[in-house]
Amino acid sequence: MAAHRPVEWVQAVVSRFDEQLPIKTGQQNTHTKVSTEHNKECLINISKYKFSLVISGLTTILKNVNNMRIFGEAAEKNLYLSQLIILDTLEKCLAGQPKDTMRLDETMLVKQLLPEICHFLHTCREGNQHAAELRNSASGVLFSLSCNNFNAVFSRISTRLQELTVCSEDNVDVHDIELLQYINVDCAKLKRLLKETAFKFKALKKVAQLAVINSLEKAFWNWVENYPDEFTKLYQIPQTDLAECAEKLFDLVDGFAESTKRKAAVWPLQIILLILCPEIIQDISKEGFDENNINKKLFLDSLRKALAGHGGSRQLTESAAIACVKLCKASTYINWEDNSVIFLLVQSMVVDLKNLLFNPSKPFSRGSQPADVDLMIDCLVSCFRISPHNNQHFKICLAQNSPSTFHYVLVNSLHRIITNSALDWWPKIDAVYCHSVELRHMFGETLNKAMQGCGAHPAIRMAPSLTFKEKVTSLKFKEKPTDLETRSYKYLLLSMVKLIHADPKLLLCNPRKQGPETQSSTAELITGLVQLVPQSHMPEIAQEAMEALLVLHQLDSIDLWNPDAPVETFWEISSQMLFFICKKLTSHQMLSSTEILKWLREILICRNKFLLKNKQADRSSCHFLFLCGVGCDVPASGNSSQMSMDHDELLRTCVPGASLRKGKGNSSMDSTAGCSGTPPICRQAQTKLEVALYMFLWSPDTEAVLVAMSCFRHLCEEADIRCGVDEVSVHNFLPNYNTFMEFASVSNMMSTGRAALQKRVMALLRRIEHPTAGNTEAWEDTHAKWEQATKLILNYPKTKMEDGQAAESLHKTIVKRRMSHVSGGGSIDLSDTDSLQEWINMTGFLCALGGVCLQQRSSSGLATYSPPMGPVSERKGSMISVMSSEGNVDTPVSRFMDRLLSLMVCNHEKVGLQIRTNVKDLVGLELSPALYPMLFNKLKNTISKFFDSQGQVLLTDSNTQFVEQTIAIMKNLLDNHTEGSSEHLGQASIETMMLNLVRYVRVLGNMVHAIQIKTKLCQLVEVMMARRDDLSFCQEMKFRNKMVEYLTDWVMGTSNQAADDDVKCLTRDLDQASMEAVVSLLAGLPLQPEEGDGVELMEAKSQLFLKYFTLFMNLLNDCSEVEDENAQAGGRKRGMSRRLASLRHCTVLAMSNLLNANVDSGLMHSIGLGYHKDLQTRATFMEVLTKILQQGTEFDTLAETVLADRFERLVELVTMMGDQGELPIAMALANVVPCSQWDELARVLVTLFDSRHLLYQLLWNMFSKEVELADSMQTLFRGNSLASKIMTFCFKVYGATYLQKLLDPLLRIVITSSDWQHVSFEVDPTRLEPSESLDENQRNLLQMTEKFFHAIISSSSEFPSQLRSVCHCLYQATCHSLLNKATVKEKKENKKSVVSQRFPQNSIGAVGSAMFLRFINPAIVSPYEAGILDKKPPPRIERGLKLMSKILQSIANHVLFTKEEHMRPFNDFVKSNFDLARRFFLDIASDCPTSDAVNHSLSFISDGNVLALHRLLWNNQEKIGQYLSSNRDHKAVGRRPFDKMATLLAYLGPPEHKPVADTHWSSLNLTSSKFEEFMTRHQVHEKEEFKALKTLSIFYQAGTSKAGNPIFYYVARRFKSGKMAQQLPTLATVTKDLGSILSTYMTALNCL
Repeated sequence: MAAHRPVEWVQAVVSRFDEQLPIKTGQQNTHTKVSTEHNKECLINISKYKFSLVISGLTTILKNVNNMRIFGEAAEKNLYLSQLIILDTLEKCLAGQPKDTMRLDETMLVKQLLPEICHFLHTCREGNQHAAELRNSASGVLFSLSCNNFNAVFSRISTRLQELTVCSEDNVDVHDIELLQYINVDCAKLKRLLKETAFKFKALKKVAQLAVINSLEKAFWNWVENYPDEFTKLYQIPQTDLAECAEKLFDLVDGFAESTKRKAAVWPLQIILLILCPEIIQDISKEGFDENNINKKLFLDSLRKALAGHGGSRQLTESAAIACVKLCKASTYINWEDNSVIFLLVQSMVVDLKNLLFNPSKPFSRGSQPADVDLMIDCLVSCFRISPHNNQHFKICLAQNSPSTFHYVLVNSLHRIITNSALDWWPKIDAVYCHSVELRHMFGETLNKAMQGCGAHPAIRMAPSLTFKEKVTSLKFKEKPTDLETRSYKYLLLSMVKLIHADPKLLLCNPRKQGPETQSSTAELITGLVQLVPQSHMPEIAQEAMEALLVLHQLDSIDLWNPDAPVETFWEISSQMLFFICKKLTSHQMLSSTEILKWLREILICRNKFLLKNKQADRSSCHFLFLCGVGCDVPASGNSSQMSMDHDELLRTCVPGASLRKGKGNSSMDSTAGCSGTPPICRQAQTKLEVALYMFLWSPDTEAVLVAMSCFRHLCEEADIRCGVDEVSVHNFLPNYNTFMEFASVSNMMSTGRAALQKRVMALLRRIEHPTAGNTEAWEDTHAKWEQATKLILNYPKTKMEDGQAAESLHKTIVKRRMSHVSGGGSIDLSDTDSLQEWINMTGFLCALGGVCLQQRSSSGLATYSPPMGPVSERKGSMISVMSSEGNVDTPVSRFMDRLLSLMVCNHEKVGLQIRTNVKDLVGLELSPALYPMLFNKLKNTISKFFDSQGQVLLTDSNTQFVEQTIAIMKNLLDNHTEGSSEHLGQASIETMMLNLVRYVRVLGNMVHAIQIKTKLCQLVEVMMARRDDLSFCQEMKFRNKMVEYLTDWVMGTSNQAADDDVKCLTRDLDQASMEAVVSLLAGLPLQPEEGDGVELMEAKSQLFLKYFTLFMNLLNDCSEVEDENAQAGGRKRGMSRRLASLRHCTVLAMSNLLNANVDSGLMHSIGLGYHKDLQTRATFMEVLTKILQQGTEFDTLAETVLADRFERLVELVTMMGDQGELPIAMALANVVPCSQWDELARVLVTLFDSRHLLYQLLWNMFSKEVELADSMQTLFRGNSLASKIMTFCFKVYGATYLQKLLDPLLRIVITSSDWQHVSFEVDPTRLEPSESLDENQRNLLQMTEKFFHAIISSSSEFPSQLRSVCHCLYQATCHSLLNKATVKEKKENKKSVVSQRFPQNSIGAVGSAMFLRFINPAIVSPYEAGILDKKPPPRIERGLKLMSKILQSIANHVLFTKEEHMRPFNDFVKSNFDLARRFFLDIASDCPTSDAVNHSLSFISDGNVLALHRLLWNNQEKIGQYLSSNRDHKAVGRRPFDKMATLLAYLGPPEHKPVADTHWSSLNLTSSKFEEFMTRHQVHEKEEFKALKTLSIFYQAGTSKAGNPIFYYVARRFKSGKMAQQLPTLATVTKDLGSILSTYMTALNCL
């Protein structure tokens, strides 16, 4: 379009510019501002090619805007902003006007644009509050217009002059003459102006003449300031024609000045006209001058006389002062080398001028006009440029007792010197650096007085001549206009801050100062500026303070903070500033918080530049900086790390005091040392910055959110720089570095809207993994504000009505602030959408980040399920107990969740629906996965209160609403596969909650709403089963069976007789949803009847199968009947037919899943359907049969061996080993079984694992856990733990033969040998017989002990291989603890010996200690009970054996006797055998035989062990599920083992025999497993005869009696005595033992 139709395209752009002005769109936001700036730039570029079209369009827009009628303050502001935008665009377009603009364009500009511009130039007299800003902008347009269109503007002025020459009126309009003040004037144009005015001056009226005099003076300065080179050249090469015009006008004006008043009016112009005549000045400076110039000479004399106070009139004195200042100012534009005459003229007047203007005792004043200040500034600047080293007047202005006016003049003069240095010979500001100390003192005093005036302190008295009321008219400070003194100090403070902004070195310079003093002065300066940033009542000063601080953070400025130690000083001062600002931001004490955040982003950029510079320049000088705060854990609670800093505190912390470093970097490390106390300020600042950025993420202002997100990038950059210096991980500085970088990347993307941005923010918040002081404090602060806002919302409009007008006015004042500010004022207006949106954002923020805060609470002690592998008093807390009580822990997160759940049923009249909807969506979709367990528990606890003590439902509208909301939340939560959700879903069971939901919904009836709730609940069940692998079920099979029972009751079929078609549709939807849920529940579900109904298990399962199968068949028949009816009705009910088809499909799937999982109990009921007389029924059965075949149904369950196969699979499951050697089911069982059943469990586990050649893995897991829980070596395996019992059982079963061979000969010698018949071993003097000798007894005991000891250590070759495995495993476990300090690589490479040594120095000693304590010494002390001897030894022998065991145990423990005096004589023997014992222990423990080499004695598994395993698993099924879900490593194992176990147990049903504890069996020593011991002792299982005997199945156990006792079968016909004698010769040798075992069992049976 731009190429083919340029005119239309330009007009379209102009129209778009017009439509997006504030007067059309309303108050601007970030988007509209950007769009407006883009339109401006577009028009400016187009104007270079289509100048006339653009200017014409803008002129039309300006004219239309000026003619608009507006009402209200907001509309007036938008009009003012629109006018400024148009004028600024016009100025820039005119500045770039092409040189080839046609004459016609000039005429158009004059006729159309100039009148509109003149309108703005004159509005200041009409009382417009924005007149000054508009006039400045319009003057800029006129200046640009006159650059290329001077003739058009000059013509208008000339025409008006001509009109005024013939005008007879006294009061004439001189506005067009005043245009001379604003036009662009060069030397040639000035000549034309002087010539024109000189020609018409006499004919003008007095008013017009005065207007010309005033305007020409300003035109002259336009020329000098815009074309200084032309003025300078004038004194190098005088221009005669210009001088003639100036001289002619001088004479005319001199003639006009007939009276004192007129002289005072024309003297300033006359001095200017005289300056334009350099030759005349040269002439009158001589003694003999031209008589034509006598009036000039007299003028100068009069000027000097009036200046000295001899003029006789105050008016002339003031005019002389003005003229002299003009002379001084003009002289600064002339180089000394070009003409020195004018400087002589200046020097003849400047002393009197200074005395007049800068007299503290008599301040110069012409009334209340701000021109006094401008005059003094011009004078001070000119004097400095003329003589920079003559600074006496500077000292006068700097003096503390000088009037405040002098201070203001000085500061503004310095600012002008800095910002305006166009000419090369003008001196620079560095000449004033010597006064830095005085300027800093002035800044501090002014700051204090201004701050006092803003508070409750009385205003400081000041000179009555100070008048700034009209000065800086654009400033609109928010204070009472009568408080003149406070306003004056504010103006001075503003000027000083601008001065710092212009040249920070002026106040940073510290000549001849030491480092500490320099740092102190810098800290005071920056502290003062920081204090100004949050001052909302003086926004202009706050803005300038931010700009000044930004300049102070530039690289060259930071180096001046303290040149001796720039890096350390930077950290201390800048961090304090950052901390203070962020604290104010988080407390919402700043109105323009978004702008301050933008500024803070620039500060962070500057900080990183400085850090990078110092990193690259000198790594050693900034080393401390990058270590600052590393490893110092900031307290989790926000309150503990906060520092309440007001101005004084900030000053104290910024300014070094008594502990200030005396040299470079002395105290820097002090601030980082002692991390246990208060964190260093740099760490505090980083924490507070994180808090501020986090809390801006829930702002309703999209721009604020994006800016905060972008700030995270600079936080990460700082961490990159710091870790690059110290070569540490970036996560040491920023644990959540990766997420912060994602925040930063999102800030650069264009968002689709506020809602989409918040959704992205919450997604990133959920990805934050590590709790820090920053995110914890941010969460807690946000929670406090959320609670306050929630109360106000729930109390609205009551709160607003009570607060009255004061609250409303407060709200109007801060309507665009955050709602927290409004809340702080005690009022909230829900008609403001931002208020409710902010509450919603806060809710989402708390939901998404709450998981990290929960992690922070538990990080001090990670909650894991600690196994009860010792006495109850020694056990550690378990996760099960933690989770069960978690709902009662009163933490901020818990309180937030409670309040959130209460809002699920909020019934607020105005916003109740919005709150309920948003809470439902935020909890269901945005909640941190780490909060899922807490949510589940709280929902469960709440819903359980909907039932009375008898279990009856408490049906109320509120309860029903809560249930409906819960269903929606759970469905959203399970449907939404949030990152990390799988890890946390299974940490709390939802079985109870789901069952209670169904129980509640069941009683709702069949109303429309009730049907809808039931349908949603069925959909939830389906989703739940889809996430089955991620969820935790403690009794899954029982739970699913109950759910099937409940949901099938909702299938109504044709029983619903509702006449309403809509209700019928809803009912069919419920049928469909119910069946879909049932399909998912029945998948792989073995039916499990209720226990205790007295019916045999298979019969009960069969009846239950028949119930469901019949229901499904009836539903299929209903579908068929309704389909037939719909077919007859035609096509009117096609929708219903589609529903029925889907329902029929679900029903077939349900039947298939039911039969698939229960073939053994269901095939007998369903097989007959294949021969049913109804064709459709047979077809349905075939369809079901086809599906179960496709699903891979295992018909093996119909075999006779199904029960044995299932028990075999149960054993396989328990002995299953994971990739890392873990035993999930076995360890879970070990951790939940009560201690009263540990003996039985130890026997079962050892037997089962050894039969699978996995005994080593069992021992390794058990011993490692025991070592992990042990406090020291002294307590290792000393308690009554499961690991100890397993060890004891292994020693007993596998070491019986070894002990028999080892100890039997030794004991028999001691007992039967004549040499030992009368020997005594008593060594306790208190127990000696009178005839016994202590020394002889000691020798006897030592002799026996030595004999036994050497026999033991010499038997290593005979040591059983199974026990070698036990000792090796024990050795490795005590050598190495769990993988708490290992790398992943080390974990994988060390499968058996785990790294991170725990007891390395005593590891082999632990093996010996345990072996003697649990194995050898018990057999020595009690040989009869151990089965080694046939009868008990005599008492004296027993005493000797007991004392010998003490000595042997001391050798094994590697300790000497200290407590028992009578045993100390044996210490030498004990000590001398330490090494021998150690070598023996190493010999039996250092090598582990391979699995194949080990003789697996217990490969035979008795039915008793399998049944015991079944009983233990069944009784502890729920606890096992809880353990696997809560265990730290449950994800590595997964849920599949538990699921398989639960399925097998469901198929097997409950244990069919009574528990051992409940029968007479408990009185018998059946736990000793005598049968297994018999088989082991004779090694029968390895013999071929045993294997042959086993295949004959002559004697076996199967099933139980009605009383629940095991039944043994002996098939005599299978026993061939002759054959047996030949084939099984070993049988005869074991008959005696076998008979003993069988008699034990028969005795037990008889007892029953």
